[in-house]
Amino acid sequence: MTAPSVTMRPASQPTRAARRRLRVAMIAPPWIPVPPPAYGGVEAVVALLCDELVARGHEVTLFAAPGSRSAARVCAPLESAHADQIGSSLYDADFVGTSFDAVDRAALEGRAFEVLHDHSGFTAVAMANRISVPMVQTLHAPFNDETRPFYTRHGHKASLVAISRFQLEHSPPGVRIAEVVPNPIRVEDWPVAQIKDDYVLWMGRMDPVKGAHRAIAAARRAGCPLVLAGPVQPGQEEYFAREIEPHIDGEQIMYAGEVGGAARKELFSRAKALVMPIRWAEPFGMVMVEALACGTPVLAFPEGAASEIVIDGENGFHVADEQEMAEAIGCLQRIESQRCRESVAERYDVTIVADGYEAVYEQAIRATTQRAMRFDPQRQPPPRSPDRAPTAPRFAARGSARVLAER
Repeated sequence: MTAPSVTMRPASQPTRAARRRLRVAMIAPPWIPVPPPAYGGVEAVVALLCDELVARGHEVTLFAAPGSRSAARVCAPLESAHADQIGSSLYDADFVGTSFDAVDRAALEGRAFEVLHDHSGFTAVAMANRISVPMVQTLHAPFNDETRPFYTRHGHKASLVAISRFQLEHSPPGVRIAEVVPNPIRVEDWPVAQIKDDYVLWMGRMDPVKGAHRAIAAARRAGCPLVLAGPVQPGQEEYFAREIEPHIDGEQIMYAGEVGGAARKELFSRAKALVMPIRWAEPFGMVMVEALACGTPVLAFPEGAASEIVIDGENGFHVADEQEMAEAIGCLQRIESQRCRESVAERYDVTIVADGYEAVYEQAIRATTQRAMRFDPQRQPPPRSPDRAPTAPRFAARGSARVLAER
């Protein structure tokens, strides 16, 4: 693992070098449209990043599920989305293969992409050496016993981007991580309620590791109303029926179902806290960032990236178990709503994230050019574009400050 070196810079002094315009192919997962109508963390990330890159003058083509909308040019490789079959190798391979064919066709027609940015998962990175365009892949999935061997075998085929320092530090030995670039948010899109309601909020998919049952236990101990929100995905029906549904009474424990759009933002904004009782090494956690953008503090078990998103005592609290979570609910007056919002704006705003990806794209392009030159000694390096920066800033996120480093 190669860890990026970092130098602290004040968050109030953003550094953005002028860079040349790029032709970018962006590949989203095939299951849910971009942006997502309700639940869909990766799709929300892709939507924001595409819009920001286009606003900066880059030419972006988004390969995504049918029904997707974006400032980028949208291409839907498959006839329909398959939200009820997430993870199906048939549709995943079909989607990625068809997207790669389109990338190849663009090159033959004189419209070659300069970089391909993948968010779709494993098929694309395994086949990255099948195309000539340099690939950047954002690691949305955690490193675990199943994924570590995969990236040990295939990770060298793409420029891998971790979404948290935690994920970087737990990457497999020998797997090179190009950079740490967190998931983005456009802070001004999220409202802040001046007066909070009395409930705490849990939001996520109904998977045991997400801890909806632990949220219920903490809320009951605190005597506080709890709103649960999120989908029951295939395979989660038994857990929901056994551990969640019997406790829903419409008074203390309420279930809002899967929510999106304005209703989702209102739930975050009016909650007095988001509870995050996870028991797994989640590599990021967009629900925490969304809550904080609304000025809503987060009470989290410090598992995975929650330990760096939640700054203990500043924008929420780290708690060890359900009892400590219940006790923390009684201490929320110590957390300032404005500081919650600032802690997101200075680390995860989409402008900061786009800076990071622009640097990664240029790095991947340079590496591919240098490899090609090694195989062709007669080839000369292309002239430097006049608007291309002489050096590209590297990006990482740590603590409560924006971190940039110069090579």
